[in-house]
Amino acid sequence: MAASPGSALRRQQAATAHQSVAEHSDESADELFGITELCAEFGITLRTIRLYEDKGLLAPRRINSTRVYTRRDRARLALILRSKAIGASLSEIKHYLDLYGAHGEGRMQQMRFVVERTDAAISNVETKRAHIEATLAELRVINSTVRKHLADVGQPRSATAAAPPKVRQQRPGKAGSTSAAE
Repeated sequence: MAASPGSALRRQQAATAHQSVAEHSDESADELFGITELCAEFGITLRTIRLYEDKGLLAPRRINSTRVYTRRDRARLALILRSKAIGASLSEIKHYLDLYGAHGEGRMQQMRFVVERTDAAISNVETKRAHIEATLAELRVINSTVRKHLADVGQPRSATAAAPPKVRQQRPGKAGSTSAAE
């Protein structure tokens, strides 16, 4: 079976792209990655990386029509995903990344931003934890009170230990009906 002209062209384009990557990659240059490599490494989809590109978070090089990512792009992607995991919005992440500057001149601003953001996040989570602990305490009081009440009226402590009354086993709307099966 002969290969179609379209598949031969695609193989030639792929070979050209790989050759271009090899030409642009020497021992002193950054290691280069393809989009599928990054997707596999980080467990994300092509669509996710393209979204980050559309939002200005990543800006890969293009060789022919192939996206090529540097180690810096890979590090930015790791930072984006870590920031998303702790609840940062894409606009906050972009602001943080933009603070860095072309040569790292904004590193101190980045660190101040991180301190402010994490202080706020810690406070928010601590507030939520306090609400959860208060809710748990209230639920425990209710549970204990009801268990004591059940014990006082002679009912078993566990709902699974007591069989429901036969009246409750009837289906709603079926009481008093006469059918051929009865």
